Amino acid sequence: MMALLDEVKLHLRIAGTAYDGEVQLLIDAAKADLQLSGVDPEKVNAATDPLIKRAIVVYCKAHFGYDNPDAERLERAYAMLKAHLTLSQDYRAEGG
Repeated sequence: MMALLDEVKLHLRIAGTAYDGEVQLLIDAAKADLQLSGVDPEKVNAATDPLIKRAIVVYCKAHFGYDNPDAERLERAYAMLKAHLTLSQDYRAEGG
């Protein structure tokens, strides 16, 4: 199984390790944002669920780099996916 950092880099079309720190910060921010929104922290931190992975990837694609012409579209896509996750019983945190 590929590490989440490597998967995200693949989607960002990044080779090498020059941006690993920046990409990892974005992954961590995406995970924190999902948890703050009420998504189950265990599912978020495991990042094995395809919808959780997709949300993290879309978040990273929206926030990586400067002058990204797709940033607004990707931010909307992330917001919609996050909303679906937070509304689903299967992804909601205990007590949420």
